[in-house]
Amino acid sequence: MRNIRLLLEYDGTGYVGWQRQASRHDSVEENGRSIQGEIESVLEKILQEKVNLLGAGRTDAGVHARGQVANFRTDSILSADQIKGGLNGLLPEDIVVHSVEEVAFDFHARYSAKGRVYSYLITLDPSAIGRNYSWYVKYPLDIETMQMAARHILGTHDFESFCKANSDVEHHLCTVTHSSWSVQATTLMYAIHADRFLHGMVRALVGTMVDVGRGYMSSGNFEAIMVKKDRKEAGMSAPARGLVLERVVY
Repeated sequence: MRNIRLLLEYDGTGYVGWQRQASRHDSVEENGRSIQGEIESVLEKILQEKVNLLGAGRTDAGVHARGQVANFRTDSILSADQIKGGLNGLLPEDIVVHSVEEVAFDFHARYSAKGRVYSYLITLDPSAIGRNYSWYVKYPLDIETMQMAARHILGTHDFESFCKANSDVEHHLCTVTHSSWSVQATTLMYAIHADRFLHGMVRALVGTMVDVGRGYMSSGNFEAIMVKKDRKEAGMSAPARGLVLERVVY
């Protein structure tokens, strides 16, 4: 038995997210196509065996990835290059495998990870080509107040106010090591690095920081929301299309 690690890039526009749905047959799933389901289906054709693909992050519908990591175990004797070639030859064009390597048997894409890096793109001008990869915000935004809000979450905090209600987790503590906005012309990019992320956390943070930038609340109000540990106190979730899983840290 071997343990194989994949480095993946995908456009999540046409998918229900990373996670496999209720069932799949010839890569068509009951509730829509998932990234996990598509890759498993192709792997099973290549390897001629059942595959359980484990991902580092369960990205939601419409969320993209440049650096998703996954692993699976196999009895196949096919080389890493043969597996990579087979995957890229059979997968749809919106999923690309950048690398395939054999790793230690105890490696787990999710549980071995020490951190993850996400980005979120906002554009202040409408874009036809980029509409699936950014959130068009038509209101003026105060980047300085948004930057102040971003700094408030550095360190270890309880992020219950910024995750989907009834998330099945043992606790809501996350340690954020980087959180900042950058601006280039009419484009705003948010970058966040943390040891773990809760379901919907980045999108809730971005949506609430946009409320700060619009003047709906102050950066001080943003800080107070964290203390309340209530999702209803935070702003809307930013659209999925602007979010990208950039990298997984091991």
